Formats: sequence, C-alpha cells, structure tokens
Amino acid sequence: MSGWRMSRHFLGSPASITEARRFVTTFLKGWPSLESAELIVSELATNAVRHSASGRFGGLFIVTIRVNHRRLWLGVADEGGPRSPELLPAYEEAEGGRGLMLVSTLATGWGVLGDHNGRTVWAVLDPAPAMAATGR
Repeated sequence: MSGWRMSRHFLGSPASITEARRFVTTFLKGWPSLESAELIVSELATNAVRHSASGRFGGLFIVTIRVNHRRLWLGVADEGGPRSPELLPAYEEAEGGRGLMLVSTLATGWGVLGDHNGRTVWAVLDPAPAMAATGR
C-alpha cells in the first residue's frame, strides 16, 4: 500500500469532537487499530477545544491522517495556548487529565510539534501483528 494523507478543518467546539471521530472512522474503515485511532483523535481533539485557542469563538483545529508503509500517523493541530500538552500523573480523585495517558498507552509513540502560537499533537499506531504478518 502506498502512502496517503487526508486532513480536515473543524470548528473549535465540543460538537466537532464527534465529527472528528467520524472523519477518522470513515477513512480508516477496516484498519486493525480503528478503535484506538478513534479514541486517540477524540482525546486530542478534546484537548484542542478545552486547552488551546482553538476553543475560543471562531477557533479551529485540524485533524490529519497519514498512512505510510502500513503505519498510521494521527495529528491534531490547534491554535496554540499558554501551556504545552504534557503527560500528567493520574490522580484517582481528578475528573480529567487522563487524555494523554490514554494516548500514550494506545499509541506506539506520540509527541508535540510547535509552540504557544500553534502546535500539532501527534500519535503513531503500527499495524496489528496479524496485519503485518499477512501483508494486508
């Protein structure tokens, strides 16, 4: 399979998080790690809306899907903010703060590109072992 890339802009509102998940599930239908990809994009889009300038009135975020050599790269670009996304320790009593912990658990790798003016939080998923073995 040769590589391909698909991106879409979303309004920085909570309703757009559902649309971002639908975008991923539509284009990755049949991908072995579809549920993980959907959860990752949901968490990253939620963070963009809640913790960056993308969540202000008129704000936007962009979801990008890249597949190359059977490796899946997912990125959510936001409009920046005062704090960089970071993995925080999970506290049982906290209601939030577990999004990047979930991303780090599901993904082969993840990271942040950019700064307070705009950044992309990305995650990589490798194919499921059965897919890699069969060459599908």
